[in-house]
Amino acid sequence: MKGIKKNLFKPRHVAIIMDGNNRWAKNKGYSGVEGHQKGVQRAREAVEFSVQENINVLSLFAFSSENWGRSEEEVSLLMSLLTKALEEEVPNLIKNQVQLKFIGDLKKFDNDLRGQMKKAEFDTKCSKADKKLDLIIAASYGGRWDILQALKRFKESKDYKGELTEKKFGNYLSLKNFPDPDLCIRTGGEYRVSNFFLWHLAYSELYFSKLFWPDFDSHQFSLALEEYSKRNRRFGDLSNFKKN
Repeated sequence: MKGIKKNLFKPRHVAIIMDGNNRWAKNKGYSGVEGHQKGVQRAREAVEFSVQENINVLSLFAFSSENWGRSEEEVSLLMSLLTKALEEEVPNLIKNQVQLKFIGDLKKFDNDLRGQMKKAEFDTKCSKADKKLDLIIAASYGGRWDILQALKRFKESKDYKGELTEKKFGNYLSLKNFPDPDLCIRTGGEYRVSNFFLWHLAYSELYFSKLFWPDFDSHQFSLALEEYSKRNRRFGDLSNFKKN
């Protein structure tokens, strides 16, 4: 697996909106199952590549709040694929010292799958010294849901009587223990974030690829990282801005 140039500035946290499995399958004349299976394979490659490139955190948008509105047949298929992926991938995560974390409205999943998620999180726990990557799977997740649940939890906390600050509010969001994404990649040719990490993407660099997720291999990932290394991240500060 070919990496990127060692001297390039790399993001600490990469978030990916993995879009296009169904369209990829349709274009190839494959079933939707085959499209999602190929998507799981690409996700595995993205994890391995992130470890290789010393990225600290990788977040994958696997199943959105809105995806519950898909047909019962497709939702059932996606749940089966998630169950199978956990069974097959957790040993690889343990081997590669990748710590898994699920975020989202997880109570919407059935008890068996929630139990499997918790076990996967427990089995992949690493010490800080040994851990190579934090892998965050956003499942039954939506940015609006995240902000709303954080507000509800904040109102029920001891902090509610004090002044509300961004830092304080951030402690109630799903990514409270992780840095905001430096880079957000979206595949599938769409140019929107689709309710993903609405709070956290405020100053993230966005990279859009026309390729469907099953075609987004490690080479394409490396191109996104190279593009990121060329960006001038000012976070609203124009003091270092140079006019041509």
